[in-house]
Amino acid sequence: QVQLEESGGGSVQAGGSLRLSCAVSGYTFSRLHMGWFRQALGKEREGVAGVRRDGTTRYADSVLGRFTISKDNAKNTLYLQMNSLKPEDTAMYYCAADFSPGQMYEWLLLDTQRYNYWGQGTQVTVSA
Repeated sequence: QVQLEESGGGSVQAGGSLRLSCAVSGYTFSRLHMGWFRQALGKEREGVAGVRRDGTTRYADSVLGRFTISKDNAKNTLYLQMNSLKPEDTAMYYCAADFSPGQMYEWLLLDTQRYNYWGQGTQVTVSA
């Protein structure tokens, strides 16, 4: 089965940067649709960035231009480069994957219900 493990979270001041990593095992990496999600205290989990197995990406409006999702096929690893961090970016960040043979519409890349494999999460805290 698909296994996901996030790393790279931590505490940073506003304006700083972090790079999150998601190590993937248990499935052919290139066949996966993958995404990053986050959940702040008292709020619902929301999609941050996603990448379809054909390379198509989508970002939440709140992070567009600041965050970049990418993959390293040689390392079976998904990344989220986070720049110009803001206090409102503070949340638990989760990596997710789906290998369904059906169509993954671009807008579904940010839908929590579309994914059924999840990592344990890594905390990101941004101070003012």
